[in-house]
Amino acid sequence: MERSNPDYHRIYNDIINKKHPEKKEECKALLSKKELSVLDIIELNTKIFGLPDRSTETFNQKHRSYDTSAILKILAHQKTNKLNNTELAQHFKLSRNTVTKWKKLFPEKSRQQK
Repeated sequence: MERSNPDYHRIYNDIINKKHPEKKEECKALLSKKELSVLDIIELNTKIFGLPDRSTETFNQKHRSYDTSAILKILAHQKTNKLNNTELAQHFKLSRNTVTKWKKLFPEKSRQQK
């Protein structure tokens, strides 16, 4: 069975048009992309709704998932900014163990960082 992804362009356009029309210009660049990555969706959510309180953020983090391209972008971010696993985990609000697991799953990316 093939998984279908939600139409994030339509979802976020509806949210902006109905509830936050003042943020349309701020989100225009992200919504003009052909495909939205997980990181783009997180950024859109932050721009529209602002920073969540601690309990909401904890709940949302438990239900977040990353596809391969997002993981590779996160690992590339670590390399370009010369971050250790702890710093990367704090930046993206991840567990250090998750970062370590990803580096084991994608050893070609972690070898490039050394």
